[in-house]
Amino acid sequence: MESKSRKKLRSGYTTGACAAAAAKAATLLLLGAPREKTPGVSAPCLPGTVEIPFPDGTRVSFPLKETGFDAARDITWASVIKDAGDDPDVTNGAEIRAEARLVPGEPERGIVLRGGRGVGIVTKPGLSVPVGEAAINPGPRRMIGDAVREAMNGSFSLPASVLEITISVPAGEELAKKTLNYRLGIVGGISILGTTGIVRPISAEAWTASITASLDVARAMAHETVVLSSGRTSERAHMERFHLPEEAYVMMGDYLEFSLRDAGKHGFREIHLCAQWAKMLKIGMATPQTHVRHGALDSARAAQFLKEIGIGTLPEGRIFNTAREIFDLITTAFPRQKAEFLARACSAAKAYAEGFTGGIPVTAYLVSYEGEIIARNE
Repeated sequence: MESKSRKKLRSGYTTGACAAAAAKAATLLLLGAPREKTPGVSAPCLPGTVEIPFPDGTRVSFPLKETGFDAARDITWASVIKDAGDDPDVTNGAEIRAEARLVPGEPERGIVLRGGRGVGIVTKPGLSVPVGEAAINPGPRRMIGDAVREAMNGSFSLPASVLEITISVPAGEELAKKTLNYRLGIVGGISILGTTGIVRPISAEAWTASITASLDVARAMAHETVVLSSGRTSERAHMERFHLPEEAYVMMGDYLEFSLRDAGKHGFREIHLCAQWAKMLKIGMATPQTHVRHGALDSARAAQFLKEIGIGTLPEGRIFNTAREIFDLITTAFPRQKAEFLARACSAAKAYAEGFTGGIPVTAYLVSYEGEIIARNE
């Protein structure tokens, strides 16, 4: 069987695109598509797909999971199941639902967009959506507006009312627990995201967007120190030692150079860099992207690096297969000097990192495999 890494990965669609498709279907149903006037009915009332425009000018058809209306409340709804393609997205398979209704007393042909159950509410400044509003990003808002206006333009009898669209995600509150929304101050559900409408499988776009959003929130909350960590263990170790506000912590993952440059643009007073040995070693060895597929351990370069930090008694031709092997060598073969050597490794990481921050100082903290800070730069 061909592995995903060898075959072309399939792209998918964002929650924003799915919301736009559901919103157009609900609007078509409300403004004239055939339907039985039976209160509470929840049966297919439209063709099985709906087509919407994308920002790049293309058009995409989405299969509808469900359409229906409630004649008693004069509300129609439609839903789409998100297909993220081969991207490991936590919202893949989620139902994205839109309700449509006409509200009297507002300007003709206006649109009001609201968030319903399972769509988060923004509670902290710094994001692209104001505090107090539903976490539906600007890109999806535009896509929803474009799709709904297409449906409105096709209506022959549009009343002088505002069209209210409510986006909901039935499983959104549970799905949000698997995201970093809580850190960004988005509570009660997921965010409706997507600039292009398309999910690129296993791309950097979603991760780097999350880094930028986290930095935006930290700066908006007036934090002058930001902590870039390579993972949860490193982040937790720093939290337990320094107790900085939660918004000051940003999970950079393997995107070292991007995170440092972006933090530099945000104008923080200082940056704390927190990582375990495998990542810290690669940073000290000047590796801008620390994932193994981008920066596998170079044994010869590692040996040279050890000499640079003062370990000059290695056996000739010594081969290192893993970063852990190097760490064990330092801590067991040099018990009296290990603290000094680890601090020098942190200093090398600091020097490399500061090349991307635009002059903002960096302090590098090394976290042990047991989850404690054991060294920092000299």
